[in-house]
Formats: sequence, structure tokens, C-alpha cells
Amino acid sequence: MGPKLADSVDELRAAGNQSFRNGQFAEATVLYSRALRTLQAQGCSNPEEESVLFANRAACHLKDGNCRDCIKDCTSALALMPFSMKPLLRRASAYEALEKYPLAYVDYKTVLQIDDSVASALEGISRMTRALVDSLGPGWRLKLPSIPLVPVTAQKRWDSVPLEYHKEMAKRKFRETTTSKSRASSAGDVERARVLKEEGNELVKKGNHKKAIEKYSESLSFSDMESATYSNRALCHLALKQYKEAARDCTEALRLDGKNVKALYRRAQAYKALEDYKSSFADISSLLQLEPRNGAARKLRQEVNQSLN
Repeated sequence: MGPKLADSVDELRAAGNQSFRNGQFAEATVLYSRALRTLQAQGCSNPEEESVLFANRAACHLKDGNCRDCIKDCTSALALMPFSMKPLLRRASAYEALEKYPLAYVDYKTVLQIDDSVASALEGISRMTRALVDSLGPGWRLKLPSIPLVPVTAQKRWDSVPLEYHKEMAKRKFRETTTSKSRASSAGDVERARVLKEEGNELVKKGNHKKAIEKYSESLSFSDMESATYSNRALCHLALKQYKEAARDCTEALRLDGKNVKALYRRAQAYKALEDYKSSFADISSLLQLEPRNGAARKLRQEVNQSLN
């Protein structure tokens, strides 16, 4: 006798989730579709559940490269539950893959109204800005569709945030409220963080900055009190021209160690690339107070001075 087939909405959704985790995206798509049909056949209104199913199916389409159906499902999910984080991010990714950069920009920007710390949206905005400047020129902002105004009640929607992000933000909140204490990481966590950081360092030596970022991020998930890990990840962001992310990581590094010379130098580089010359000059000045003979910093100060004058 074969296994019992899933038939309730909950069972079908759970089975779809398992197939998705296993990388069986086509099978997951079928299961989410069955769950949607079952839910709609019941005739009872459950917009939140229906929205989740559309968003989940959209994730499958995105994994399979079916961007148009991903966009359709995300739009359906958002019609049921406006300003939900996951469908906005997935639709933005699909628009980006289709090179519909203005629409992707709008979705990433909407996410940042909900929560301005979502790393994937910050990175997306950075990429879209570069793409829009290249394709539409200096007046690109005037050619964008209107960006919806997110009501206050929809901001910081934790129930729409992926679990990994929820954990990261919880740790950040903990850090902000315990500025004089380090996080109580176990000895095993600290050692695991050290090993992952070293793996990231090896990837940097090989020029694989994207993979290195992943290693540094994983390291910080075990112990987030290592200034050097943030400044190392900032180096990778600089190499990938992700200047806002680089500046943010340097700021974290300097919060932990105000004399981290590498973090000061890299943030100065990031600010220079972002054309924030005053902030760049301030960081170089702070660095040269610590290391007056630092040749690279002196050279950067000359370059920034030329831009200021």
C-alpha cells in the first residue's frame, strides 16, 4: 500500500515546502497549485493563507527561471496581502532578471519603506541605480513609475520577514541595547566563527569575493563581535562595487573597534566612490591620527582633496 496522498491545504503546503527544500521546484509548484485550488474550492475567505501559497509558488517559478509567472503570482499575493515582504522581493528579482529595472527599483524601494535594513533590498537598489543611470542617463529618477507610500501600520512586518533575517535583526537589536557587553557566544561558536572567517580569507586570496561574503556572513551568525570580520566583508563589497554595503560593514567594525585602521580606510574608499567626499576626508583624517605615515591614506587624502576643491 502506497503512502497517503496529501489532500488538506496544510498537508499540501507542507509537502510543497519539503519538495522546495529538496530542490524539486516543479513538484513543489504542483503541490502549491493543488493547495490553492483546494483552498479556493472551500469557499471560505483566508487571504493570508492564499497569499502565502501564491508567494511560495512564485519562489518555485523564480528558481526555475520562469520570471513572468513569478511576477503574476507575486502580484496575486500582494493583491491579497499588500506590502508583504517576500512577494515584493521575489517580484523585484524577477523584474531584474527580465531587465525591467524601473519596476525592480520600485519594488526594492517599497521593501525599504517597510524595513530599511533588508540587505537584499539595499543591494538590489544599488544594482538598479547603476543599471538605470547607464540605461536612462542622469534624469533616470524622473522616468520611474510612482513608488507606493507604505502606511505606518505595514512597516516592520516581522511575519513577512524570512527566518534568517528575523534572527539577524534580533541579534542587531540585542547589540544596540548592550553596547558595553559582548554577546555570550559559546566557545564552540567563537571557534566556528574563526574557522569560517579564515575560509573567507582564503576565498579573498583567490579573488572569489562573492563566496567570501557568504563565509563572513556565516561567521558573524556564530559570533558578531569580531571587528575584523566586518572589515574583511567590507573589502569584498568594495571589490564588487557595493559601496553602501561596504560603508555599513565598516561602521559595524568601527563600533566594535574604533581604531580599526582598515575599516577607516575602506569606509573612506566607499564614501569616495559614493561621492560623499566630506565623510571620506573625515575618515582619512581619523586614520592619519592613528598612523601618520600611512602612505595609502595619504594618497587617498590627496585624491579626495582634489574632489573637494
